[in-house]
Amino acid sequence: MLRNYLKIAVRNLLKNKGFSFINIIGLSVGMASAILIFLWIQHEMSYDQFHEKKDRIYEAWNKDFFSGKLQCWNTTPKIFARTVEREFPEVEMATRVNWPSKYLFSVGEKRISITGNIVDSNFLDVFTFPLLKGDPNKVLQDVYSIVLTEKTAKSLFGDEDAMGKMIRINDKDNFTVTGILKDIPNNTRFKFDYLLPWAYLRKQGNDDDNWGNNSTRNYVLLKPNATLASIAPKLKPLKRKFDESEKTNEMFLYPISRWRLYSSFVNGVEDGGLIDFVKMFAVIAVFILLIACINFMNLSTARSEKRAKEVGIRKVVGANKTSLIGQFLGESILLAFFAGLVAVLLVQLSLPAFGQLTDKKLFIDYTNPYLWLSFIGFILFTGVIAGSYPAFYLSAFKPVKVLKGTFLQSDKVVTPRKVLVVLQFTFAIILIICTAIVKEQIQHARDRDLGYNKNNLVFHYLTGDLEKNYPLVKNELLNANIATSVSKTSAPITQGWSDTWGIEWKGKSPDDKTDFDRYAEDEDLGKTVGLQFVKGRDFDLKQYPTDSTGMILNESSVKIMGFKDPIGEIVKDNGREWHVVGVIKDFILQSPYHPTKPMVIEGAKAWFNVMHIKLNEKNNTADNLKRAESIFKKYNPQYPFEYQFVDEDYAAKFKAEQRTGTLAGLFAGLTIFISCLGLFGLAAYMAETRIKEIGVRKVLGASVTSIATLLSKDFVGLVIIAFLLASPVAWWLMHNWLENYPYRVTIEWWIFAFAAGISILIALVTVSYHSIKAATANPVKSLRTE
Repeated sequence: MLRNYLKIAVRNLLKNKGFSFINIIGLSVGMASAILIFLWIQHEMSYDQFHEKKDRIYEAWNKDFFSGKLQCWNTTPKIFARTVEREFPEVEMATRVNWPSKYLFSVGEKRISITGNIVDSNFLDVFTFPLLKGDPNKVLQDVYSIVLTEKTAKSLFGDEDAMGKMIRINDKDNFTVTGILKDIPNNTRFKFDYLLPWAYLRKQGNDDDNWGNNSTRNYVLLKPNATLASIAPKLKPLKRKFDESEKTNEMFLYPISRWRLYSSFVNGVEDGGLIDFVKMFAVIAVFILLIACINFMNLSTARSEKRAKEVGIRKVVGANKTSLIGQFLGESILLAFFAGLVAVLLVQLSLPAFGQLTDKKLFIDYTNPYLWLSFIGFILFTGVIAGSYPAFYLSAFKPVKVLKGTFLQSDKVVTPRKVLVVLQFTFAIILIICTAIVKEQIQHARDRDLGYNKNNLVFHYLTGDLEKNYPLVKNELLNANIATSVSKTSAPITQGWSDTWGIEWKGKSPDDKTDFDRYAEDEDLGKTVGLQFVKGRDFDLKQYPTDSTGMILNESSVKIMGFKDPIGEIVKDNGREWHVVGVIKDFILQSPYHPTKPMVIEGAKAWFNVMHIKLNEKNNTADNLKRAESIFKKYNPQYPFEYQFVDEDYAAKFKAEQRTGTLAGLFAGLTIFISCLGLFGLAAYMAETRIKEIGVRKVLGASVTSIATLLSKDFVGLVIIAFLLASPVAWWLMHNWLENYPYRVTIEWWIFAFAAGISILIALVTVSYHSIKAATANPVKSLRTE
């Protein structure tokens, strides 16, 4: 019997090649889309879940009030790790990871800038990053030891064994390779090509015991029998215990299982994060697959007349409803199997592009038996879902009515087929509207006034001898007309590297706790980047040597400090008095989606890491950079010339939202494609079943336009209903999404009008081929009887 069912299923597929093709393509595209999304979801949910001790690993966080709002952040004092090891018996060990450091590695004549981390010697005891060579208990014990990843070792030493080899870092210190790590996987927050011991940071004089310096990430490994509940109450007041100035601070531990997906806090309470996008795309995957299944349902039930006599005869000769359901489900599962094979091929072909789009290294592990079990389950699930409604629908035909030819009911206003078409287009229109609003939000943020001019502006880190030779480099750049202005700063103009709530000024309330962005420049930053001064002036060390302790405030800072005339006022920070010389308009230092924070810019007595160069726009940019490189090589010969354009660095701030918009647009397009495939098939069948009616109408004088309109209007009506259902849902979804952005776009009516217009146009184009073909057919042929 099973062999008989299989033969019938294959014959039906071959007999109706057009409908089989539409069903297989629709299902395969839907299945491929779902597989790609689920691969991305699996990757996101696997972040840092490969560590053997993951159930006991936590990150230290701070919680405190700023400007009346409770905020949480995950940088803590360097002294935290050793303190919790000493103070809390529940802690097995704690380890520190400093911010990524980019150093120049020299091996013979080879010089490469490489990014890595400085960590405690017990880092590899807490986290599972397998060593290919070296003793995990000893690799980071010596101050001049270094651990390389396999890829880094190969780039430095080729096929030679790197163990025991010497590396010179920053042309200053020699390090011995004591370990080789397996390359770091893509599904971890840690991105490093080397590890250096914390002892080296201490030797550089960059370690400290200051509880007010929240500059490091601390990780805690609890003992196997310890619980978070047992240590949490004791950890809360830890910072207040050692720093009397901290009145409201609380510290807490955050589990590794929530780092990637949940670490977003609003007013001190966990409030989603990346998990919201994971859930959203999981819903999209399910709906795309459902839409593909709906195509199968619609086309199968639309062709019910052709299968009706088969069902009637089978029932007359003794077939029961259960066996018929099994037959039809078998046909849908067979079709789903063929679609699944095509889907795997589509996934394999699109994985590189999809991985690049999502910035992930996604792959299918064909050697994993669980993968094949999942794939078989996926095909069965898809086949059952797609075939369930047709199977029950077809098997329910009454043999007497079927064989008499009276089984078909008259058209109803609401039919399951119409409901399914509406459902398809409702989801497609929701995605169209959401994509348009995401793109509008990105453009809205891009159009926001930066507060400076990013054109022809580059920055370069003060590597090697650049700090020492900065005056010479600056003068040559200006004298050669390569640059019109040069300024030294604490960070790139697009990034905030430092903030503080320890600033003091005359009239400050004892209860005031405002977090200020802290920045620094030597002089001419206003001219270099185009800051807009509303009061006072920029620093000018030649004319005003005391500007080395000068300070520039933004307008938000002036409001917080309550200065009527801020020029000349004294502001204290970091144990130094700074006198205000100017006030600038607020400019965007960090997120373009959020309001600017109060900000202070300190003078030449501060610290510097970066130089900004305003290129001479009268010259060719490539020529400017080529000539600048020769000057940098002259004064910093050991280091490469590694500049960055400010406009490109600023554009990177939109990557996450752009990725969301692109993915939403991609899957909206696929949803429309799958829906239109079904619509195309339904239109073909409609034209086929109404061919005699069309012939009669043409004989009676109906025009091609009126017939095409008659055949198309039902589909357009369904799309309009889908739009009416989709609009409020899309508005609600995007309204909630935009709530995450204080600086956000208003949802405009034209977006909905655009979605309606494009949906109706797509539907018309899809059905017009068969409508026009049927309307222009020769009525003599259509009315001729057998």
